[in-house]
Amino acid sequence: MKAKYLPSSDYIYRCKKIPEHGSVVAGPESVPWQLFETVPLVDTVTGLPPLEPTRVSACWDREFLHIRFVCQDPYMISVYTDRDDPLYEQDVIEIFIDELGMGTEYMEIEVSPNNVIFDALIQNDGRGAIVQADLAWNIEGMETEVAVSADSTRVYDIRIPMNAFRRPIEAGDCWRTNFYRIDEQPNGEREYQAWSPTGAVNFHLSQAFGWMEFIM
Repeated sequence: MKAKYLPSSDYIYRCKKIPEHGSVVAGPESVPWQLFETVPLVDTVTGLPPLEPTRVSACWDREFLHIRFVCQDPYMISVYTDRDDPLYEQDVIEIFIDELGMGTEYMEIEVSPNNVIFDALIQNDGRGAIVQADLAWNIEGMETEVAVSADSTRVYDIRIPMNAFRRPIEAGDCWRTNFYRIDEQPNGEREYQAWSPTGAVNFHLSQAFGWMEFIM
């Protein structure tokens, strides 16, 4: 069973379905991103604008949940090469999705600047402490791409297949969700960004997640 209600929240992303024209979207180049809402990430502790902006958009179709991060990123550190390496120790973008909305079980997806993937099912005590992280769980068929432009903008495209979820998305579904970024700075400091700020350097404070509402 999925959450079908929409509680009061300052952080609600209304995720629209991609208009269909006889075929399912094949890749990020075919997604009409200009049609969909874009939201900024902020400092996860203070809620203030970050040093390097990040914006996130999302949409869905019959086969995938599509998520795009657009990050200003002239400096990055990313040395990991294998799936489920601890990407969160360096530059990375992160997606947390809690279909049931209880705050105690959710998927965590990370993508590094070099397009290395981390995916795990997280068990949380509901107060921000990880009870278990199942790294053996992999999203089969997930597609990710990372592109870098001349102005040091890094674009992450993530396509999560419907088989990753308890059942395919339907209009009216509403999931607890948060988007994050860890950004390494040349001086050795790290900036922690979130769509819905947690008030602490802890992305697992699930009570601070926002909501993604799926609409037509």
